[in-house]
Amino acid sequence: MSGGRSPKQKGTRFEVECVKAAQAHGIEAKRAWGSNGKALGLTEEVDVVIGSLTGQCKRKRAVATIYRPPDGIDLALFREDRGETLVMMRYEKFLDLLGGR
Repeated sequence: MSGGRSPKQKGTRFEVECVKAAQAHGIEAKRAWGSNGKALGLTEEVDVVIGSLTGQCKRKRAVATIYRPPDGIDLALFREDRGETLVMMRYEKFLDLLGGR
């Protein structure tokens, strides 16, 4: 690999960042060793556990604007045809809700 950090290191840093942010909000959080939920007795796709919720962390150079709530909006709801409804929100807002702030 020429220049830059490896994608694995970038992903690990993001997982650690997410766990530390949750802990700073007083929420129990942990990272699955090796980004493999099997280390926690869960499905291998699990990267982190925040409170009682399992999560997968994805860090990309850019996130499509369709997924970003506009300023002044707390969350974006979206659904593909005949699919389930999903929610996207800012992580700080999610931690505030989860932590009861």
